[in-house]
Amino acid sequence: MNMQNHYPLLSVVIPVYNEEGNIPELYRRLTDVLEKLCSEEQRAGNDYEIILVDDGSNDNSWQLISELHKKDPRVKGISFSRNFGHHIALTAGLDHAEGEAVILMDSDLQDPPEEIPKFYAKFKEGYETVYAIRDKKAEPALKKIVSWIYMKMLKGVSNVDVNINSGIFRIMSKRCVQDIRRMKEKSRFLTGLISWLGYSHTGVMTARHERYAGKSKYSLFKLINLAWHGITAFSRVPLQTATYFGFLAAFISFLYGVYLIARKVLYGIPVMGYTSIMASLFFLGGIILFVLGSIGEYIGRIYEQVQDRPLYLVRERLK
Repeated sequence: MNMQNHYPLLSVVIPVYNEEGNIPELYRRLTDVLEKLCSEEQRAGNDYEIILVDDGSNDNSWQLISELHKKDPRVKGISFSRNFGHHIALTAGLDHAEGEAVILMDSDLQDPPEEIPKFYAKFKEGYETVYAIRDKKAEPALKKIVSWIYMKMLKGVSNVDVNINSGIFRIMSKRCVQDIRRMKEKSRFLTGLISWLGYSHTGVMTARHERYAGKSKYSLFKLINLAWHGITAFSRVPLQTATYFGFLAAFISFLYGVYLIARKVLYGIPVMGYTSIMASLFFLGGIILFVLGSIGEYIGRIYEQVQDRPLYLVRERLK
């Protein structure tokens, strides 16, 4: 692996949204780990950067980031003009990361910083990406089920090889980061984009802790929305399903028509028009709404893309 000394050894990209209760503890634990890792690699103690991306927080998160930057210049800050979303915040951090290797993690300390040396050890073996295989015992049962179903569906309908138990927490090579920067789509599903690159990757088992402070920003509705977003970003199967549903509806209607005619001709049983018509209307109406919704999702993505608006707007940057 080609290492150039004028770059930091490591960049850590962390999205932040209303995490004032986590930032001080995150900084303390993270710097302990990074300083030790740089020392073991015989690099200077300041040979890393921590990029905290404030995704439009309305608490004191940005003030805390600014104070950390004044105290420690290794802490860099990016503040959005508003909330643009988790994966957009990660994208902004990647756009500004300069390290020879880049670590992605969340700010809630569910993924402990103490696991980073495991990633780096595997990374030095030559892998371009090393991701966390999470021990999900600490997560609520409903979230486990939704996540498992979603990842199974994503793997089944797309050509993206995403580990079912992986998340954002990972280390990536500079080459991966540079290639991610070349991807200009507005609808970002970052874990899928990283897997789409196809470079060598592996996973390491890591602990999964309770959130240190605050509440999760992902409700059940947001998780379902993220799942649909990921599937439509990497697969045309929902559109193809519309065709299958059309054939299925036509075939079922044909069989039902043959059944009604045979029953009338052979047994003289009258056809109850109202009941059969209402059942058919509800069935076909459901299929039509699903098809229109799927088409609308893809048209919406095209609409966003042709508008060509920037992915995010930076209100303030600390570098």
